[in-house]
Amino acid sequence: MTALSENAVTLRKLVVVAIGMFGFGFLLVPFYKTICEVAGLNSVVERGEAANTQVDASRSITIEFDANARNGLPWTFAPLERSVRIHPGQLTQVTYEVRNNASVPLALQAIPSYGPQSAAQYFKKLDCFCFKQQVLQPGEVRQMPVVFVIDPKVPADLGTVTLSYTFFEVEGTGRTSADAAAGGRG
Repeated sequence: MTALSENAVTLRKLVVVAIGMFGFGFLLVPFYKTICEVAGLNSVVERGEAANTQVDASRSITIEFDANARNGLPWTFAPLERSVRIHPGQLTQVTYEVRNNASVPLALQAIPSYGPQSAAQYFKKLDCFCFKQQVLQPGEVRQMPVVFVIDPKVPADLGTVTLSYTFFEVEGTGRTSADAAAGGRG
């Protein structure tokens, strides 16, 4: 065979391979769509209803809310709801309200506690005013949310959980509410 005919055969083989690769790539799209439909993947067209599969609707827990502030200091602090009844795993939001009755700004920090104490391991807060200091201007009223979930693994005998917050004034922030309560002497 001559060099020219060998080049022609090689060129034909290359053309056949190129056409075969193009055809395979072209057929891959419908093949991929069929595989995804059969497997239930990439289901963009059919959107199902989003549901939290972690909610244990077979039982309910009462969550009670408590608020405390150090005695004699010029602020008020309370939950807007005293209790809620929820299912374990249910996303819940409640709101607390704090009011600065002092004539000076206050820097406050809330510390949570739970009753019974063993409930703390099942109480998962996603958002809480207790995560950071709260600075309130004189006369300011602020509503602060707490977003939480009770772990569905909570023991069945735990029917009531109390979430209690105590607000403390943060020391070292300048003039304190105690100074304001004492008439500014300090």
